[in-house]
Amino acid sequence: MKKLFLSLTISILFSSVVNIANAQKVKSSTEIMEAAYKQASKENKYILLIFHASWCSWCKKMDAAINDKSCKKLFEDNYCIVHLTVEENEKNKKLENPGAEEFKKKYNGESSGLPFWLILDETGKLLADSYIRKDGQSTDIAGENIGCPAAENEVAAFSAILKRTSKLTDEELLIIEERFKMNK
Repeated sequence: MKKLFLSLTISILFSSVVNIANAQKVKSSTEIMEAAYKQASKENKYILLIFHASWCSWCKKMDAAINDKSCKKLFEDNYCIVHLTVEENEKNKKLENPGAEEFKKKYNGESSGLPFWLILDETGKLLADSYIRKDGQSTDIAGENIGCPAAENEVAAFSAILKRTSKLTDEELLIIEERFKMNK
């Protein structure tokens, strides 16, 4: 009887440890993006994909601006917002989404710095990225990363991209611009 009880106890404990480990498993970039494509298609929205890291203060500023009470609904009404974690330090490598670095590289983001963001349609087609480029410069070539818009030219470029890829009105874009200018 004691052996059966001990065996059952060990089995239950092992099962609990496995369940906890599985619950804490970080999703792959493929899993995250497949869900985002599905959601974007269902909701008739584009995807705002933000590559970020836990140590990145500008990433936190970007999220704070997007989630600010003045902007949150504007973004949520127009985009499916998704994050992929990259470039973590050794202590936090476990937070990275497997495949995210490769996904970032696919869109010329390997040397961009953070945050780096993309706007994609529901099929994964690139509509815009966080690079400011010279007039006529191909999107195949990396430009200067806006990151989290703060400077006047960055906020203006970000607003122009949002105007092109959303249903945001000029009045709503002004609200977003004012909030992002607070990032200076």
